[in-house]
Amino acid sequence: MTIRIDTFRPSFAAFYNERVMYRLANASVAALAALALLIAACGGGSSDGDFPSPPSATATVVETPIPFTPFPTLAPGVRLTTEEIVRKIGPSVVQVLTEAATRNTFGQLVPSQGIGTGVIIDTEGHIITNDHVIRAGAGVASTITVTLSDGRTAPATVVGADPATDLAVLKIDATGLTPAELGDSSSLAVGADVVAMGFALGLEGDPTVTRGVVSAKGRTIQEQTISINDAIQTDASINPGNSGGPLVDDRGRVIGINTAIISGAQSIGFAISIDVAKPIVQELLQNGFVSRGFLGVQFTDITPSLARNLNLPADKGVGVVDVTPGSPADAAGLQPNDIIIRIEDTPITNSGDLVEVLRRYRAGEQVVVHFYRDGSEAETDVTLGARPN
Repeated sequence: MTIRIDTFRPSFAAFYNERVMYRLANASVAALAALALLIAACGGGSSDGDFPSPPSATATVVETPIPFTPFPTLAPGVRLTTEEIVRKIGPSVVQVLTEAATRNTFGQLVPSQGIGTGVIIDTEGHIITNDHVIRAGAGVASTITVTLSDGRTAPATVVGADPATDLAVLKIDATGLTPAELGDSSSLAVGADVVAMGFALGLEGDPTVTRGVVSAKGRTIQEQTISINDAIQTDASINPGNSGGPLVDDRGRVIGINTAIISGAQSIGFAISIDVAKPIVQELLQNGFVSRGFLGVQFTDITPSLARNLNLPADKGVGVVDVTPGSPADAAGLQPNDIIIRIEDTPITNSGDLVEVLRRYRAGEQVVVHFYRDGSEAETDVTLGARPN
């Protein structure tokens, strides 16, 4: 049996094909360009190999989870110690175990398991986690089991998932649940204390707790089909198994959903800001999916360094790598090597902006796309379509 500890460890090294402008071999974190970091690419998605179990001498294994002591109500604005934060958020943190069977090269079924983390958000049993936590190959895991802080287990169903922002909502039928308090990441200051909590490495027993600070805000995570704006960077240790777990502030409020690390780097982890997650989660609860207008382009971020090297007319925006034949973009005349800089009145500085602005529109709506072509600015009317399954 293959044990998979949530496998999204994105590669951020960007390359381009000299013969085709903007083509990338891997995704990039555009906002890290200013740090002049060259980060080695690492595997992502379910293609990762087995994650080795840590030596038993380095971790205390607890067979039976210890129930968290109920946390008393505090006056608003009271800062908590790390111990108090754990007592407050602990009952809301759950382990997410997925099971699936995939076929090997000989057509034989091979069972596999994956482990991640989730956060309870209401007494009805809804749980936020990462989309990649519930994935098995190209689809959703056949079985998802949630383990609560008091040791109870419950089967979970998928209410909805949004691969583009790596978010998913699960539902369990259980009583006595403790929802987490959701915070406001917009008011979070760089340097503020934060605590991460999750089932790192799939260790048995209680979740792992790590502490750090907000290292940066406004990062962009881009990995294959995933594009997340306004991500929170932290030096609180985030390891495989932490994905889907909470990043909380010094008042025990969830201000991010831990989602990514950079392999080979030290103390660089990322969380989806709760301000980005809230509207996505709300739409998943209402509809089971996030409806976005479909443009029909493959794209990559334009960075200042790329603009300098290729003598581009814009140092930020979204470069069109390819246009899907018959798509709305094709019908509107968009071409490879165009640089999209604005849709209606919204500036497009990176792929995260593009994903977010398309969420505001539905199939059949018309938008004005502003772009550069051959050094000159132009615009075209695009009638958005429905996103293919």
